[in-house]
Amino acid sequence: MVDRWKVNASRELASFRFFKVRQDCSVSPRTQQEHDMLVLEMRDWVNIVAVTNAGKVVMIRQYRHGNQEVGLEIPGGVIEMGEDPATAARRELKEETGYDCKELVAIGKVAPNPALQDNWCYSFLARDAHRVGGQELDPGEDIEVLEVAVGEVANRIACGDINHSLVVVALAFALDIKSAN
Repeated sequence: MVDRWKVNASRELASFRFFKVRQDCSVSPRTQQEHDMLVLEMRDWVNIVAVTNAGKVVMIRQYRHGNQEVGLEIPGGVIEMGEDPATAARRELKEETGYDCKELVAIGKVAPNPALQDNWCYSFLARDAHRVGGQELDPGEDIEVLEVAVGEVANRIACGDINHSLVVVALAFALDIKSAN
């Protein structure tokens, strides 16, 4: 049986705008040996699968510094301190796309990378998405908004046009919800 590891000590190694790096000295319950582990302390995130009445998914194109590519994604972002996930989802949808929705439904929660990160990503389905205004982008964002037919999403994933893992997971949650109705 696999058990939790005991953390004997923790110390912050670095602090950046979006995350902190922590080193834990942890003991393996199997070997009783200590190991130094790095953990990225991050705020939780939200992703929003916004679907219009016309059967289109509101998507965004934006540049990602990690892989140095422009990717096709869904709106999403960081949950601010004191903000609940649903409020963050509606805020991010409006800021990144200028869209709002009639109904917002929680459809899943995943650990983005539990080997290194301590945060969660909450996924929401935004039904009856419609434009209510312009984008309100952060200074570090450059986002193009487009609508993709629901029927095209699986092909876009299969061909690699949509390749962000957390986006694929949110779309899978949304497709399960859609097929259950």
